[in-house]
Amino acid sequence: YKVLHEKNVILSVVTAPQPVVPDSERVKLETVNELFMRVTLTFGYMEQPNIPRALAICRKQGWKFDIMTTSFFLSRRSLKASPNSGMPLWQDRLFIGLARTAADATEYFQIPTGRVVEIGT
Repeated sequence: YKVLHEKNVILSVVTAPQPVVPDSERVKLETVNELFMRVTLTFGYMEQPNIPRALAICRKQGWKFDIMTTSFFLSRRSLKASPNSGMPLWQDRLFIGLARTAADATEYFQIPTGRVVEIGT
């Protein structure tokens, strides 16, 4: 993966302050240049984000792609307790424990597992 792909998409997921976002307002497409496109998907705070379903809306807006030949590059965070965090150590440890039990991004956003590359520690 040390190459720049032919088509690159910077995908952002935003949680809206309303419970549900209609499909007509879910997707925002922005062409950065001939190699890069920025896609912003907006979900309401009561909705379960579904990236493949939201990206299908992009097809209706004229953007062609095949999700089964698409690679999703996700960051993986490593949390460590620190005396400089501003919180007591027990709160750091509690937060880290809760973060470890949270669903991973692939599952949470319903991305096909065979299409995901995780980067980080």
